[in-house]
Amino acid sequence: MPRVSRAEAERHRQEVIDHTARLIREKGSEQVSVPQAMAAAGLTHGGFYRHFSSKDDLVAQALTAAFAERREAMDALADPGADDDPSDERRTPRAEFLARYLSALHRDHPGQGCAAAALAADAARAEPGAPLRTAFTAGLRDLVDGFQQLPDPAGREAALADLSTMVGALMLARASDDPGLSAELLAAARRRLTATGEGAPQA
Repeated sequence: MPRVSRAEAERHRQEVIDHTARLIREKGSEQVSVPQAMAAAGLTHGGFYRHFSSKDDLVAQALTAAFAERREAMDALADPGADDDPSDERRTPRAEFLARYLSALHRDHPGQGCAAAALAADAARAEPGAPLRTAFTAGLRDLVDGFQQLPDPAGREAALADLSTMVGALMLARASDDPGLSAELLAAARRRLTATGEGAPQA
């Protein structure tokens, strides 16, 4: 068989990470096996250890990638670019982020959503110092830092409280099998968090 180039090997590794980031947010880290992760990327199980030292290593890297996606979305809102029309009346970056985060779309698509809400329970059950818990903590810190960079929050304590409300509301909305209650949880959190801001979205 021809040897895989270094660039192709790196592309394969990144594909496994990206697919695993989606799978663990959808199913939880314990429910995703190495063969499933490799198959999702279109690769065989046999090549796993060329890219990762263990499943824990893969999950930690996938979790880091998932948190990075959310941070990139926050950074894009905080710095929308010079081409925007300053007269364009829209929600503030913070209100826009809250509207997207506390939405039915985000609730119903955890695989593309926030790792904090999807994997908090998994991280809480992990032993202190475990790769999953370490990666989760680093990602959570980065999420707090990103939220503080949105113009509206009044300091770190406000950002911590707001993120706690957001993540908790999303987790409860996903856990409820009552569609009405689920929608109420998201709407109540949106209203509470945007009560002092502009453009609070309607339920």
